[in-house]
Amino acid sequence: MLLRKKVCAALIVAILFLMLASHSIQRRHFLPLSLTLPIIQATPTNWERAEPTTPPIDLAPIPPSTPRPPRILEPEDVQHKLRTCGCIESCISDFGGSNWFQQRYDKTQEPVLRTNSIMDPDALKWWLHLQQSGNDRTPEDIMAEMFKVIPSPTVDFRPLTSRCHTCAVVGNSGRLRQSGNGKIIDSHDSVIRMNKAVTRGFAKDVGNRTTHHFLYPESAVDVDHGVSLVLLPFKLRDIEWLTSALSTGKVKMTYMRVKNRVAADKNKILVVNPVFFKYVNDHWTERHGRYPSTGMLAIIFALHICDQVSVFGYGADEQGNWHHYWEENRYAGAFRKTGVHSAEFETQIIHNLAKEGKIRLYL
Repeated sequence: MLLRKKVCAALIVAILFLMLASHSIQRRHFLPLSLTLPIIQATPTNWERAEPTTPPIDLAPIPPSTPRPPRILEPEDVQHKLRTCGCIESCISDFGGSNWFQQRYDKTQEPVLRTNSIMDPDALKWWLHLQQSGNDRTPEDIMAEMFKVIPSPTVDFRPLTSRCHTCAVVGNSGRLRQSGNGKIIDSHDSVIRMNKAVTRGFAKDVGNRTTHHFLYPESAVDVDHGVSLVLLPFKLRDIEWLTSALSTGKVKMTYMRVKNRVAADKNKILVVNPVFFKYVNDHWTERHGRYPSTGMLAIIFALHICDQVSVFGYGADEQGNWHHYWEENRYAGAFRKTGVHSAEFETQIIHNLAKEGKIRLYL
């Protein structure tokens, strides 16, 4: 009996040992159930998978973004869009501007003669009657002969957005004395002078650079090499004179004795288009006087070849005299009395151009 109790006790101990060993092996070789299966939550009426810990990907199409409203151009932007040259400030040929200027300025005008220039018959007829020269040759023949001596200009005066071409138009008025404008004048890209303009001894007031020299036979002077001689032909004889002055020297008279030869760079000669005379007379001086003056033609010419224009030495001096800055002219008031040009009206046009911001006028 005692033996049976001992055997039973031994069996119970063995069974307990085996159970403990089995539980230990299970913990060592298998993961918990909660880490191998999804968490299941029960509700009284339904079973469903639990929400993941990260939000689900929304597969719905993304609505188009609201387009940005167009940018409204500020005044500076508008001015830049309308800018026709590379100047920081305005350009003469800019679109827009006042009605006064737009009604007068015609950017299609050709300021210089070329071999392929188209001559308006009415303008040519008007020009031929400005100053009679008693010539029975045709304008076409005389111009063709001229272009055998000088080349047809190839310079392009159209404005470029990559360039700002500044010009100083220097008149001969006595008001230039003691002005001290010499350095300002010389700082321009082009410096336009006219007739018998003198710079030696007056550089402090008028500068000493010249790129374009306007003249006609009766006011002719020699021009330095590299300077463009710009002929203002007031009559057909003037074109004949230019051809002769650069070649044979046979033309010595117009309505007065003239310089029969002139020193100039033939490759830089420019001849103002007779049609341009008519344009200035009709659009700018509005037929005041018989035809525009040299000074007025030079300013309007500059408006067509330059991006910005400054004007010096125009008008009477402080005493009302019209003498030149290099001399005392005893006929100082004659310019006002000839009736050929209207000094008062041309002065008004020049001041209007300054008010419109198309030129900078130095008084």
